[in-house]
Amino acid sequence: MHTEIRPAEVPPPQIQSASYLVPVPDTEPPGSVPPIMSDRPPSQLSRIRHDIQHELATIMLLADVVVQSSDVGTVSKNRILQLGREANWLNQLLGAYDDATKQSSPEEWTPPASSVRVDILVGEVLAALSLTSTSRVRFTSVPAWTWANRLAMWRALRNLLDNAFRAVGEAGQVDVSVNLAPDGVVVEIDDNGPGFGLGPRGFASLGLGIVQDFAVERGGRVEIAPGHLGGSCVRLLLPAVSVLPDWADDPEQNVS
Repeated sequence: MHTEIRPAEVPPPQIQSASYLVPVPDTEPPGSVPPIMSDRPPSQLSRIRHDIQHELATIMLLADVVVQSSDVGTVSKNRILQLGREANWLNQLLGAYDDATKQSSPEEWTPPASSVRVDILVGEVLAALSLTSTSRVRFTSVPAWTWANRLAMWRALRNLLDNAFRAVGEAGQVDVSVNLAPDGVVVEIDDNGPGFGLGPRGFASLGLGIVQDFAVERGGRVEIAPGHLGGSCVRLLLPAVSVLPDWADDPEQNVS
């Protein structure tokens, strides 16, 4: 598949109700014993988290209202829909932060994994970033799956692509591809920026660490080299798996 993404004509997903973006409240599994209510007042952090989640819910609800309005054009609806999706990612990040801080060793916490459609997730990240930039974007892909935590992979892709968009500025070119190779799934990001480490600062420290940690944890790697556009080429390589249900117990047996 080949897609040319231009700033004014980003191909958004079909407009639909954004109600699915509303955060799902925490619920106990069927048959569980309800927690015993404590007389201890909630901590300041709990209160702040409560307010953050309510603000996110309000933002997503407003996005839903605009998307369903008859007096708003298609382009504006698509932008608002993307805002709702970004708020949903933020809500997931907040949940992951909560899960990690509940562990005795937060740095060693590993989020649950499932089969992830790599090309679709890359397209979702590109759709958001393309709306914030006037750079030209070319996206080619084939269907590809890997075994990972979807939010963790989104974080890695977001850091990689955000760096490319930052490097090329407002009038650059970013080429992105998802392909299958003998050693797995390959996400390749080329740009015509000044080259790795020479562009605007921000990625080479924490962002790169997030990407590398994700790749190593999933049995993959990150490669950085000069690209065909004259800037950097970053390749994220991950083990490929066949199409799997999310409840599969042993993805290692399905590695292609």
